[in-house]
Amino acid sequence: MSKELTLCDAVAEMFQTPLIRGVVSNPKGETPWKKVRFRYLKDGYQLEKLTEKQAFHENMKEEEMPETVLQLAKMGFRQIDGWNETTAFCLKVSKKGTVTLLKRQEKRQETATQHNREKQYLLKEDTVIPPLVDLGVITKEGKVVQSMYHKFRQINRFTELIRDGMEEFSKNSIRILDFGCGKSYLTFILYHYLVNQRGMDAEIIGLDLKTEVIANCNRLAGEYGYDKLTFQAGDVSMYQAENKPDMVITLHACDTATDYALFHAIRWGCELIYSVPCCQHELNGQIQGGELGALTRYGLIQERFSALCTDALRGALLEACGYRVQMLEFVDFSHSPKNLLIRAVKKPVSKEKRQKALKEAKALMKQFSFTPTLYRLLDEEGFFA
Repeated sequence: MSKELTLCDAVAEMFQTPLIRGVVSNPKGETPWKKVRFRYLKDGYQLEKLTEKQAFHENMKEEEMPETVLQLAKMGFRQIDGWNETTAFCLKVSKKGTVTLLKRQEKRQETATQHNREKQYLLKEDTVIPPLVDLGVITKEGKVVQSMYHKFRQINRFTELIRDGMEEFSKNSIRILDFGCGKSYLTFILYHYLVNQRGMDAEIIGLDLKTEVIANCNRLAGEYGYDKLTFQAGDVSMYQAENKPDMVITLHACDTATDYALFHAIRWGCELIYSVPCCQHELNGQIQGGELGALTRYGLIQERFSALCTDALRGALLEACGYRVQMLEFVDFSHSPKNLLIRAVKKPVSKEKRQKALKEAKALMKQFSFTPTLYRLLDEEGFFA
């Protein structure tokens, strides 16, 4: 139903029961923001004020919210949508200033916030985690920014994959190398999870070619008080570890940099390996289809098939070297097509299984006439002798 009201009366009616969430939109003329979103938390409201390129966040007491929304409407926003547990509201202001409030009764539905709260994330909501604050995923009060829930879920997914792989890791101290760490926000999160949540004695070294990135990461580690998290500038292909690590991580290391990281991890006998490959170009330049030429006739198909072959070979070669390997979805494909994660755990593997994996890898290489860097490095080191 709908009826005409004054603007003040309409907003007051919307807030008779606290709104779970709402959107203020359709601005008229010049306004500081294009849209304002708000959601109800246990201790008040959180506002997200959106410009074309930025989002500004503000916390508001429950009793202050109706007046805040009223002032936004007076600034020129023509539409206010809000939802409580049983009713959907739509307040509209016409060009002539006529106010109309539409109400629709709904069955009780879970809001996005409620749904997210029901899931027991490994990184707890309402917890201040400095790297996530700097990343814009949570506020300084520890609240997850509504528009960043997808990133919050991705980071939790990464942490869960680390945890699951560590189920049989019995030591309370761990040494980790992160090859191609980049800006390292996941490295910071991993350190927080292992040290602050699990209470482990963790030492993590991040390696990247970009000296300015390394300098910034070391500065942030100092600000966060992450004493055993350090960063070094260096080339993964030539890296020499002073102390053998227990875990190697390589996230989006480009092309053969992934192979060098895996090679080092294997020769060090690392117990855990996590790799998200990227830019698998090497085999695309070698591949020959032969009798299976349909797979290499079309450039796009060849590129994607070569990438799949690259990672299939990496998995088989890890198995041939005594690892239990899983290929997992890192993030949802809609967020990134580079969503495959290789998780390898060092396990006692029978000679027969290792030989079978090597045989399968060689058969695939022979079929398409390519030799990946990882195989060459392992072969030169005598792993297959």
